[in-house]
Amino acid sequence: MKFAILGSGGVGGYFGARLAAAGSDVTFVARGRHLEAMRKNGLRVTSALGDVVIDNPKAVDDIRKVGDVDLVIVAVKLWDTESAAESLKSLAAQGAGIVSFQNGVHKDETMRKYLPEHAIIGGVCYIAAVISEPGVIAHSGTMQKLTFGEYDGSNSPRVQAFYEACTEAGITAEISSNIRRLIWEKFVFLVGLSGTTASIRKPIGPIRENKRTRAFLLDVMSEVVEVGRAKGVDLPAEFAQDRLAFCDGIPATMTSSMHHDLERGNRMELPWLSGGVSDFGKDLGIATPKNDAIREILELYVAGTVRK
Repeated sequence: MKFAILGSGGVGGYFGARLAAAGSDVTFVARGRHLEAMRKNGLRVTSALGDVVIDNPKAVDDIRKVGDVDLVIVAVKLWDTESAAESLKSLAAQGAGIVSFQNGVHKDETMRKYLPEHAIIGGVCYIAAVISEPGVIAHSGTMQKLTFGEYDGSNSPRVQAFYEACTEAGITAEISSNIRRLIWEKFVFLVGLSGTTASIRKPIGPIRENKRTRAFLLDVMSEVVEVGRAKGVDLPAEFAQDRLAFCDGIPATMTSSMHHDLERGNRMELPWLSGGVSDFGKDLGIATPKNDAIREILELYVAGTVRK
């Protein structure tokens, strides 16, 4: 398959590098110092699963310079989703599939405003990776998984081909026949992890070990489950307890990209995470006090600088 990676940071850079190293035709779309470093020194991934170096990656500054591709992997920050979707119109018209591995549950709804339904493949990503310096992706731990599938539940040729490319690249991959539910399942965990680590300013270990903060984490995720069920997603009523048990099994040092952004003064995805849950709750008439509180605590930092 021929791939375009729209957003070559922690997620796009890591998985794109693995695919390229295994022989797939991959073009990276990046910008700024990261793009400059990739062009000058190549793209490097540091990982406990083995480092990867792509010496001369195909890298451009605009998706419109990519040419024909079979699949576009979207990995930009959520505030760039609308502009990303609009930029993909011509590729979708030429038959390219579009799979977003962005955070949250809003991404594909936004994509559908600009792109035909048949172009969109649902996707969920599990990894902790960041740009440690321009041209270098640092992968923490060993978790690296992509789950994807057609929204109609079919196992299409393009999904099967993507699965095979991932397998050849050493990427843990899975095809789902109910991708909408899986996106929401990750959303439950993600909102809990991001909301608590960012608002409490600690990794998951101390949060899950303290009685009060553990209860707070469970309440945050329970609100997401209640909202999802009200929106027609077939989540079990006690799914937040399942995710709390999952939190007990992840590394104690694990944090979230939102916590990472907060510490570095970067813009945050809060409006689509706890803020998105809060908005859904208001629309549905469901109380979401814990996610409301997280939004209020972090509001001054959303834009990346303290607003006076």
